[in-house]
Amino acid sequence: MMIVHKVFGNMRPLVCVFWMFLLALLSSHTESVAVMSVDLGSEWVKVAIVKPGVPMEIVLNKESRRKTPVAIALKENERLFGDNALGMAVKNPKVTFRYFQDLLGKRVDNPQVKAFEARFPEYQLVKDERRETVLFKLSEDLIYSPEELLGMILNYSRSLAEDFAEQSVKDVVITVPAFFNQAERRAVLQAAQLSGLKVLQLINDNTAVALNYGVFRRKDINATAQNIMFYDMGARSTVCTIVTYQTVKTKDSGTQPQLQIRGVWFDRTLGGLEIDLRLRDHLAKLFNEQKKSKKDVRENQRAMNKLLKEANRVKTILSANNDHMAQIEGLMDDIDFKAKVTRQELEDLCADLFNRVSAPVQQALASAEMKMEEIDQVILVGGSTRVPKVQELLLKVVGKEELGKNINADEAAAMGAVYQAAALSKAFKVKPFIVRDAAIFPIQVEFTREVEEENHIKSLKHNKRILFHRLAPYPQRKVITFNRYTDDFAFSINYGDLSYLGPEDLKVFGSLNLTTVKLNGVGESFQKRSDYESKGIKAHFNMDESGLLTLDRVEAVFETVVDEKPEQESTLTKLGNTISSLFGGGSSVSETKENATDSVQEEDEVPTEPTKEEEPETADSTDKQQDKEKDTTETNDKEEGKKEEEKAEPQEGKEKQEDGKEEASAKAPEEDAKKPTAPKKQKLVDDIGVEQTLNDIPDFIEEELKKAAKRLQELTERDFNKQEREKAANSLEAFIFETQDKLDQKEFKKVSTTEQREEISTKLNQASTWLEEEGYAATTKELKDKLSELKKLCKALFFKVEERRKWPDRLAALDSLLNHSSIFLKSARMIPEDDQIFTDVELGVLEKLITDTWTWKNETLAEQAKLSLTEKPVLLSKDIEIKIGALDREVQYLLNKAKFSKPKPKKKNNTTKPENTEKNATETEEKIIPPKEESTQENASNPEPVKEPPVAEEKTEIPELEGSEAGNPGHAEEF
Repeated sequence: MMIVHKVFGNMRPLVCVFWMFLLALLSSHTESVAVMSVDLGSEWVKVAIVKPGVPMEIVLNKESRRKTPVAIALKENERLFGDNALGMAVKNPKVTFRYFQDLLGKRVDNPQVKAFEARFPEYQLVKDERRETVLFKLSEDLIYSPEELLGMILNYSRSLAEDFAEQSVKDVVITVPAFFNQAERRAVLQAAQLSGLKVLQLINDNTAVALNYGVFRRKDINATAQNIMFYDMGARSTVCTIVTYQTVKTKDSGTQPQLQIRGVWFDRTLGGLEIDLRLRDHLAKLFNEQKKSKKDVRENQRAMNKLLKEANRVKTILSANNDHMAQIEGLMDDIDFKAKVTRQELEDLCADLFNRVSAPVQQALASAEMKMEEIDQVILVGGSTRVPKVQELLLKVVGKEELGKNINADEAAAMGAVYQAAALSKAFKVKPFIVRDAAIFPIQVEFTREVEEENHIKSLKHNKRILFHRLAPYPQRKVITFNRYTDDFAFSINYGDLSYLGPEDLKVFGSLNLTTVKLNGVGESFQKRSDYESKGIKAHFNMDESGLLTLDRVEAVFETVVDEKPEQESTLTKLGNTISSLFGGGSSVSETKENATDSVQEEDEVPTEPTKEEEPETADSTDKQQDKEKDTTETNDKEEGKKEEEKAEPQEGKEKQEDGKEEASAKAPEEDAKKPTAPKKQKLVDDIGVEQTLNDIPDFIEEELKKAAKRLQELTERDFNKQEREKAANSLEAFIFETQDKLDQKEFKKVSTTEQREEISTKLNQASTWLEEEGYAATTKELKDKLSELKKLCKALFFKVEERRKWPDRLAALDSLLNHSSIFLKSARMIPEDDQIFTDVELGVLEKLITDTWTWKNETLAEQAKLSLTEKPVLLSKDIEIKIGALDREVQYLLNKAKFSKPKPKKKNNTTKPENTEKNATETEEKIIPPKEESTQENASNPEPVKEPPVAEEKTEIPELEGSEAGNPGHAEEF
């Protein structure tokens, strides 16, 4: 701030006001600039944050843990999250919800919904009649959708981030499984919308892990491609990803590292939860055998939840031990359970699961069209990869000496996502890292058109155009052109060929039809532009950073020839052109001709670069019959390919083109005039009305969104009010106990009378009785008012004790400053008159201040000594601090003056020899402004003592500081 003050001190007033306003604007901007990421796993949620001063950090929850269970308990009057909700799952499993992400974007008849009901029979699932999705029913009034439950989890994650950041947080990047389809991704976005979060991006969790790996190893990335395989086995699913790292050249930021997703494969049901369920059922079987009762423990939902929790614990311990004892007190009917489980038994139980470990590796290699020899390293991600059998099988299939464990398997996705959040946020500047994600599922456009065959028989022909191939990079924009339609028509957006998925995966996948699009206004546009040449109906598609496909707009494009009347050249212009051509000029005529023949090119959206796997989509890539029908499918990749071909032209060709231009410009004007000029074309665009109908899972309508958001907000406010009341009750109870204890302490007895202590004690006992008997029904305001009443009663007692605690340190500081100030004053008065830098007024002010402070101290101490210990003190710590501050400011002022003052010049005796006179004169000329010749000669003939140049004013030094601070040292005054 001192530098800013010095810089602003010499500026003009308007400039000063501007910069102060800018600083104020920036400071207000930085009040809420934090961004967060949420790694939304099936079992755990991890939250990371970036804020000024905190580059990338995992947020701790209220139990100071770095990850929180994805669980929520919905009781009548409260909600519980995380570990508290897991505790409720054992007592009341019906109100505790877990693993509900499996139901996002799923219809009731989906096999995954049926499997969820079988695993967790305690939940009552009902059908949403409009959307045909699943709802959780607690009672007739309490019915929640999976999106609402996920919104609660996201809102809780936001509260953890805000407590950590100490500011509001709204921007977020959320991780989702790479195999999430369009319906599932939309469901996550709707859940975030219900929680009030602004989603910067939905990033695939495998991509987030790859980004985190690359960010911390950007120095190792070069032009040579490095292929890394990430094997991620989590609680619910397994994903194997092949990523290529290398540096690429960009137009804006030069050479930067890039990651590209080359191959992906997944298994939706291979994860740690399935192992837990197998072990749970095994433990239940052992308990039934030990108990030998007619009651089956598998029919007791509370007991089964206890067994599931114990199975997870035993599985974790068996990863490092060969056997372990499973034990639960009072599992059912007050019967304890205890059984020994070995690692071999667990492996036998899950033998069929372990046989599926190698499939994602092989399929990922096949999708990337690579061999295992091309993979440089295999990295393990996810908690379930810690199972020894999984690592053993992976080593066999990959054929490597060891598996990479050099990243945090639990937090890598959250850290990669928060880096992406900082890159997308405008508040932070991070080093660029190019991410080229891949769409796992192909998407195509389908439409039907009436065609006439050779025998004049009309029939309907179904056409398909691939919009995004499998593993096509995104974000990316594409355009499809319909050339044969002149009236309103409809087309469909569907998934492409998914035959590479197994039959079970296809059933879980859901509907293959995405959207039906109806276009309105096509015929009207053609009637209005009947005199124009049609360039087709262009549909603009966009797959954004979140992997969501949207139809941006549809346009009808027309062209027409514009007649241009040549301007009449004046006589002087003709004469000038003739003279120029005679003397070898003629360039102006040639340039005019070239500019007139340039055709107007259609501007396309800026595309992303196509990959080798993705060729430009045109009608030529289809069969010959489609060529005859003249239905073309245009993509931005085609335009990009043309640009790349133009860039790839050899330099010799460019030189030949330039030589050709020079030869053309050297021709006579008469020859150029004979060549016909191309007519100028004008492009016209009409917007076409679009009506879209979702065919997979309908979105929430506006009314449903508002109703759900309102209900979640009410629950959040209820939780907040409950927490505030609990804080108020705890504060009141703590104050009562602490104050009762203080009344018996020696220092409190010393400054209070017996009557005062008895009065306070009576009030405390009354408040304690009230809190026990009526406090459970008291409102937050009543609790706070009761606490304020007690604090007011004890204020005088606490004040006297606090003052006496502060006296020793404050008085010692004052005595020390008085002594040092007196020594400084004495030393300042001993400075010789010729070298004195302080004025008499300044020293007099300091002396008076020292004397007054000594007098005040002695008088106040004497007055305080006359008072009894129980009376209000007159010696106050705040008064001592005021005296210390005033004296310290005066001394600092004089010290700063001495620090920056320059010594006065001393007079030199004229005893130099004549031969040194010229030298002194020369030195004088270097130090001061050169005088006239007469004065110089006069000084040389009659030398006088050389005077030092005048001391420069502060204004002449500050501009250099200003220039260096402003980054423009050469123009400091202009700044």
